[in-house]
Amino acid sequence: MLQPVQVRALPGYRIWIEYSDGVRGEVDLSDMAGKGVFKAWDETGFFEKVHISAHRTVAWNDELDICPDALYMELTGKSVEEVFPNLKSFAPSSNA
Repeated sequence: MLQPVQVRALPGYRIWIEYSDGVRGEVDLSDMAGKGVFKAWDETGFFEKVHISAHRTVAWNDELDICPDALYMELTGKSVEEVFPNLKSFAPSSNA
């Protein structure tokens, strides 16, 4: 299972993140800034509080986090099927 092992805030609502498989790089989150729960990032110094939570999410506090799998796919450009090859499709069968 892929897990984030390091994360830090960068200017412009970007983060640098490293995963357990050695993948690392920057993810731009600026398109979420100021919207919904991410409005909290507008508070001075809040975005810089990014950390890896006890549940292995990329978090800012107990109520604001981002799925690390989604960030991994954003960083690598991989699809869900590539990241989770054993994931079964829940599409209804055509034999109904």
